[in-house]
Amino acid sequence: MRFNVACVAALASVASALPSWFDSQDVVALDDAKKVPGANPLTYCQEQHDDDIVKITSVDLLPNPPEAGTELVIRAAGTVFETIEEGAYINLVVKYGLIRLVNTKADLCEQTEKADLKCPIEKGILSVTKAVDIPNEVPPGKYTVHAEVINANEKPITCLEATVQFGGKKSVEGGEL
Repeated sequence: MRFNVACVAALASVASALPSWFDSQDVVALDDAKKVPGANPLTYCQEQHDDDIVKITSVDLLPNPPEAGTELVIRAAGTVFETIEEGAYINLVVKYGLIRLVNTKADLCEQTEKADLKCPIEKGILSVTKAVDIPNEVPPGKYTVHAEVINANEKPITCLEATVQFGGKKSVEGGEL
């Protein structure tokens, strides 16, 4: 269960909308060079990502922001500049506050099968839509995600980071709770 909750938090962070995740005192200006296009809290790990194998053109999600106990639809689009072969992997770190929930190296091709993609992933324009259920059991709090994606030849595919806030204040017609 703990791994599933952490994976949902990672997926949600990839596809969440930045303005909705933070209370007003938590909003920070992001460097436009590092911001991933679309309605999401994602940033690239480094300022220069021109050598990445994948250029992300957008990442969005519905609902925005995601909520525990709901279905989350993730829409992502981008361009793949080199074929991604078996042997590619993801170094994934997910933290809940200061607690490290996940620190793993996962097979990229196994993970992409969950989004109905199969390796090799050929060069060209790619669009993915995936629905996932967010469990009711996701504890409220701040999650940070670091996902470094590397091809079989150790060339960077992409590297993304995000901070996601689950729970907290909910708005009601006419104000906040």
